[in-house]
Amino acid sequence: TGGHTTEILRLLSCLSEAYSPRHYVFADSDKMSEAKILSFEQKRAETLSKSQFTLDRIPRSREVRQSWTSSVVTTLYSILYSLPLTYKRKPDLILCNGPGTCVPVCISAFLLGLLRIKRTIIVYVESICRVETLSLSGKILYYFSDYFIVQWPDLKKKYPKSVYLGRIV
Repeated sequence: TGGHTTEILRLLSCLSEAYSPRHYVFADSDKMSEAKILSFEQKRAETLSKSQFTLDRIPRSREVRQSWTSSVVTTLYSILYSLPLTYKRKPDLILCNGPGTCVPVCISAFLLGLLRIKRTIIVYVESICRVETLSLSGKILYYFSDYFIVQWPDLKKKYPKSVYLGRIV
C-alpha cells in the first residue's frame, strides 16, 4: 500500500514520455496509493506535456494474514476480474514490484498472450526490502515474468533467471 507504491513511482520517475499512457492498477481496499499516484502524475504533468494515465481498482487477491486456503479463492476471483481489464487495456508492458495485486494482472496478461490475443512484456522488480528471500508475489511471478529484477546479489545467486542491477529504488 505505501512502500510498494513509493518504490514503483520512483522507478516511473525515470521513464520518458514514451511510456504513455500509464495504467495504474491497485487493490480496491487501498486508500493510500491513489493519492500518491495522483500527486506523482500532477508533478509529472508540470514538466511533461502529454501525461496520460488511468486508475483502475481490482479486488485484493490476498489480505495480510489471510489463510492460504481462502487466498486461493480470492486470487482466482481477482484474476477473473482482471481478465476483462487487461483485455481492455492491452498493455505492451507491465512493470510491477510486489504487492499481491500485481499477480492477477500479470497472470491475466500471460493468459492473453497464451491465447494469442495480446503479448505483454512483464517486468517484475522485487522490493528492495527482500534481501534473502523472494516475496510471495516474487515466488509466483518468477515463472511468469519476462524480466525478473532483484536488488541484492544474494537473490541473484539463488534465482538464476533474475537480473541483478544493484539498488534501483
